[in-house]
Amino acid sequence: MDDVSPNDLTAADPPAGGGSAVPAPPLARRRAGLLLGVALVAYALDQVTKVLAVARLEPGVQRPFVGELLQLHLIRNPGAAFSLGTGSTVVFTVVQTAVVVAVLVVARRVRSGAWAVGLGLLLAGAAGNATDRYLRAPSVGRGHVVDFLELPHWPIFNLADSSVVVAAVLIAVLGFRGTTLEGRRPQRTTRPETPDA
Repeated sequence: MDDVSPNDLTAADPPAGGGSAVPAPPLARRRAGLLLGVALVAYALDQVTKVLAVARLEPGVQRPFVGELLQLHLIRNPGAAFSLGTGSTVVFTVVQTAVVVAVLVVARRVRSGAWAVGLGLLLAGAAGNATDRYLRAPSVGRGHVVDFLELPHWPIFNLADSSVVVAAVLIAVLGFRGTTLEGRRPQRTTRPETPDA
């Protein structure tokens, strides 16, 4: 039997032991990718739907979308999510910008898939409405947010608002369960059994 030297192995040959020649990316990198992927998809949907709403809807006129359950109703909102705090536009601009920065800073610590999804939605929601604040009339930092979705007995909102609400619920559940950014949960302590007398 002929001896095979290490130099005879090609790049296509798997290494001994059946391991992969290309190491898997670190967990932190994968979770950061998931966070940013969720954020980009949700942000894109928010911006595209806002452009379509402005182009095709008449301000202040309701248009049925899903019967009476969900209607399209275009307004310009100077306040926060769900038209709260209409006189504090600049404050909300600063807060939304701070949220974007904070999520990007925390992203490198995330090891939990659920936290990655929650923070990705939070990033998309904050960035989506912050974009309106900076780029829409009447001025930079004071722009009015485009809202166009209306439910019965519920304030008019947009997809960025929805992303923030879903993120808040998910983050609250993770916090209640004690799941950390690293994906760890508190261990239950068991009381040692006492021997029978």
